Amino acid sequence: MTALSTAPSARTKPEGERGLLDLVLRARELSILGVLVVLVAATAIANPSFLSVQGVEDIFLNASILALLAIGQTLVVITRNIDLSVGSVVGLVAFVTGDLVSGQGAGLPLAMLAGLAIGVACGLVNGLLVSLCGVPALVVTLGTLYVIQGLDHYLAHGRQINAADVPQSLLDLGSGNVLGVPYLPMIAVLVMLAVGYYLRSYPSGREFYAIGSSPEAARLAGVPIRRRVLTAYVVSGLLAGVGGVLWLARFGTVIADNAHGWELKVVSAVVVGGVAIVGGVGTVYGAALGALLLTTIGSVLVVLKVNSFWQDALIGLLLLLAISVDRLLALRMTRVLRRRGARHAA
Repeated sequence: MTALSTAPSARTKPEGERGLLDLVLRARELSILGVLVVLVAATAIANPSFLSVQGVEDIFLNASILALLAIGQTLVVITRNIDLSVGSVVGLVAFVTGDLVSGQGAGLPLAMLAGLAIGVACGLVNGLLVSLCGVPALVVTLGTLYVIQGLDHYLAHGRQINAADVPQSLLDLGSGNVLGVPYLPMIAVLVMLAVGYYLRSYPSGREFYAIGSSPEAARLAGVPIRRRVLTAYVVSGLLAGVGGVLWLARFGTVIADNAHGWELKVVSAVVVGGVAIVGGVGTVYGAALGALLLTTIGSVLVVLKVNSFWQDALIGLLLLLAISVDRLLALRMTRVLRRRGARHAA
């Protein structure tokens, strides 16, 4: 028997409860997919060029980096934590990687590894402060957000990395494709499937949910809470590093404050995708769909020539709606499970 066997969301959880939770999660993901289909169909009717090959490709390309960050954020959020530093990590990694391959003459593999190492280091700092020092995640990651932003501006000194100075092989990663499928969405999908499979199929993956469901019960069950929280932050930092490298590959031109404000976009994608902000519930698939939905909304508003202000307003509205739905679903599930428990007791 594993250490997780007595924790919530573990294997001893009644099958009916697990089945109900899985049904709710699938319903949330299918509802996001349905909203996407309706949104795309309505926009295509209003502007047929919206569904052009280039238009669809641009949506998936733009959603890929956000989806990667949302996948990493999901690991953190399901443990009842949050990482607000991911946007600043993307900006720092993109600039440092671009500077290494353009101004410093470093080889492309070395520059990419340096970018990933920066992401891992940032995640490690966040994870150590939260898991070992017990500092609230909101305070830690808000602090590291500003520290990383300051470091990025210090290194940049107002400079700009130009696409002409970036190796063509790296730019091809951001714009190339295999059999018509762009590299960036392929990378995002592969990462999503790998992380989703791990969380679903491995006992250590289920421990992330156990921590989010009830930290005290997880601790009594022997779950290594500190290690899992640290792992979540390191993975989030790593994927932010990947996102920074891909940002450089996608756009070529990089300045110090790239991805500024993306931390809130990432959190919005995760919550809209059905990951409970209080932890313990959600999937990386839903988070990736949330990222695709937010990106599509942005593209729709541009096509319809709507003021960009409304994009932020709609994202805020979706965030409030998602949190409200999460709360209502949680109350509904609690009532259903209590009735089932009462019937079994009788």
